[in-house]
Amino acid sequence: MKSVIEGLKPEIVWKHFENITKIPRPSKHEEKILKALRAFANERNLQTREDSTGNIVILRPGSGGGEKASTIVIQSHVDMVCEKNRDSNHDFMKDPLDLYIEKGWLKAKGTTLGADNGIGVAAALSLLEMPKETTLPPLECLFTVDEETGLTGAFALNGEIIKGRTMLNLDTEDWGEICIGCAGGGDSSLNLPIEIQEAPSDFLSFQLSVEGLQGGHSGVDIHEERGNAIVFISSILDNLGRNTDTRLVSLEGGDKHNAIPREAFATILISPEAVSDAQIIVSNKENGFKKEFGSLETNMQVILSGLKSSPKSSLTKKSQKNLINLIRTLPHGVLKYSHDVEGLVETSNNLASVKINNNHYNIVCSTRSSIAEALEFQRERISIIANSYEALIEQEEPYPGWAPNINSPILEITKRIYSEMLDTKPNVCAIHAGLECGVIGEKVDGMDMISFGPTIKGPHSPDERVEIESVDKFWTLLLKILKALTVK
Repeated sequence: MKSVIEGLKPEIVWKHFENITKIPRPSKHEEKILKALRAFANERNLQTREDSTGNIVILRPGSGGGEKASTIVIQSHVDMVCEKNRDSNHDFMKDPLDLYIEKGWLKAKGTTLGADNGIGVAAALSLLEMPKETTLPPLECLFTVDEETGLTGAFALNGEIIKGRTMLNLDTEDWGEICIGCAGGGDSSLNLPIEIQEAPSDFLSFQLSVEGLQGGHSGVDIHEERGNAIVFISSILDNLGRNTDTRLVSLEGGDKHNAIPREAFATILISPEAVSDAQIIVSNKENGFKKEFGSLETNMQVILSGLKSSPKSSLTKKSQKNLINLIRTLPHGVLKYSHDVEGLVETSNNLASVKINNNHYNIVCSTRSSIAEALEFQRERISIIANSYEALIEQEEPYPGWAPNINSPILEITKRIYSEMLDTKPNVCAIHAGLECGVIGEKVDGMDMISFGPTIKGPHSPDERVEIESVDKFWTLLLKILKALTVK
């Protein structure tokens, strides 16, 4: 059977990427990809270093005149965000991704593609496998674990396994850009106690759902003001609760802390005489959402459908009100733009998920900012909101941002080569997302870093796709930078 990637350039990078898509690698479950990396190194007699967390460095000596050059660190993370459409039966713990090409983009059917950061991993493996006559400096290819759920691998990195002091991070997602800074961030986990009561026997049961939203990366895409399914469904439930006799049985939405929620579902009970009013309320709310978001969220659906079985219990009115009010009070979206960098989101919050957990609801928020004080201000605000509803709150230690260095030597080299390839200046920027550079920079003193990559759209959603042509350009840029570093 013909491979989907057959004929794509550069052949070596696509070969490795296709192999990676066959290996399960959800965050916190990277055992199989780490095993594959060790086998790759052993088969080629390449030296490795590894820390207790699972981060692996594979070493390649310099070659083609680069034997005595300074060591360069090539960094990427091995885990991927595992999101799928509701109708997908894909099992991320065992199934290979189902790849296809559409109009110059590589995608996966019904699931995330894992180009974030699988393309970076594939490029690093390709460098390690290059012919011995290729002009390359000594390389330390650093593969980190569990980036997507909080930069766990970077936080736990043993800096002693890294000797190089120039690092190319391959986790940026726009061809034509060089990233030299990123936001810091931290999650808040709110646990709201609830009480359950016996449900009225004559009430009718329904499922309320908000589906078909784009979702996306809670940092990279937050400025687009995409719809949040949790925000939408809580608004509907609030309206139903205030205007009809509606009882909430269950509510869930969102999944990953760094993904904008695409779907949310509630099971509700409605008194028979209020069903007609409830249907009108849901319809009116859907029309309102479409007026506000319809040109962006073209596949949005709000559905109220009857259920055959009737639940025996529901939240008490007080618990129902507390839950809905808490969700509606929490911030979501861009909270502030930078005064110094035009168009850069400085601070944001993603209302990421809501789930039932025994006798309480767990609500997760992911807050980002390029200014540490602004980050803590918003996290304090979320803590105040939680306390006002008697919700317990846990806030993990925030991860640091990456302060730009406009005088970086590797930046100057990359700008020059990039400009030659683009026939114009590249966009040097900072991004409103968490890159591992900030954390690694704290672990390894004196590290000079930049980040770049091919064009990837829709990361952290089943719409994730990578532009095929940009991967070839990205690979050419990477080789030219490394060649330049052998003679600097």
